[in-house]
Amino acid sequence: MYRASFRAGSRLNIGIADYLHFMTTRILFNADCPVCNAEICHYRDYAARRGIQLGFDDLNTVDPETYGITRDQAAKRLYVLHDGEIISGIPAFLIIWSLLPRYRWLGKLVNLPLIRHIAIFVYDWILAPGLFWFDQRRQKRTA
Repeated sequence: MYRASFRAGSRLNIGIADYLHFMTTRILFNADCPVCNAEICHYRDYAARRGIQLGFDDLNTVDPETYGITRDQAAKRLYVLHDGEIISGIPAFLIIWSLLPRYRWLGKLVNLPLIRHIAIFVYDWILAPGLFWFDQRRQKRTA
């Protein structure tokens, strides 16, 4: 898990700092990855229908350095900026799910001690690397 303190204005230009400060929760994802894009677009549409204020940033259209991470780091995991902290992986999903009423039960389930450890292991060692590999392979074929 990547968790870092994020101070508004520290690594940001003033325009984007004000923008990020306005949204307390922002999600950085890879819209070029079909699996990632489908899942995050589903969350985005659900949040919009419910009037839930979340920000969604495609790492291909914003500078991941705004989040204090490199493009390579951003492509390998899901990142969330929440209440001034950068959080990645399963903890990032837990934040998203806690903010979306339909998915709160999933967040509570995955946050149970044994399930949380298994979910973190599966995401960190299988899902995230597998999706990154799949996306890299897809990019090479289309290049």
